[in-house]
Amino acid sequence: MAGDLKRHSRIHSGEKPHKCHLCEKAFTNFAHLTSHLRVHTGDKPYKCSECDKLFSECGALQMHRRRIHSNSRPYDCPYCGKLFSTDFEMKRHVRVHTGVKPFSCRHCSEEFVGRIQLETHLLKSHNEGTWFTCHICQKKFSTKHYFKQHTKRHEGVKPYVCDECPKRFCTAYELKCHQPVHTD
Repeated sequence: MAGDLKRHSRIHSGEKPHKCHLCEKAFTNFAHLTSHLRVHTGDKPYKCSECDKLFSECGALQMHRRRIHSNSRPYDCPYCGKLFSTDFEMKRHVRVHTGVKPFSCRHCSEEFVGRIQLETHLLKSHNEGTWFTCHICQKKFSTKHYFKQHTKRHEGVKPYVCDECPKRFCTAYELKCHQPVHTD
């Protein structure tokens, strides 16, 4: 119990005794350092049993299962009732109704609903950041996520398989858009 209190108190004191030997990051507890080290090693010990996708953190695997392989949508928008699989997705959606734009540009007065929109703006308008360029077709992307998704298309990687038919898809989103063709 005393150890738990000591670890918890570090949140308030700012003490971060667990330091990464490969970069400058430091952490309040050892478990967070262990998880962080996987960024450097590329270790992904958590595997989805349904699609074989790998994750470096258990929480990321659980989120993946809920978002991709489950129909559970426990979070509903208080404005329109639309359902979401995560609290984060619902809160992001609520901004559509409230008009809140929490991401603002440090160079001009532009404000954005999401971080990705801000990063794209910084690249296009202020030449700040790094474009991810496809070595095959030279298409440019403002985020690593969309760049990786794009390169999978060149590689023909389609890890998302429909349960109802043999069709395969590059992204979970494409699979979700396809699934309604099987319902009346």
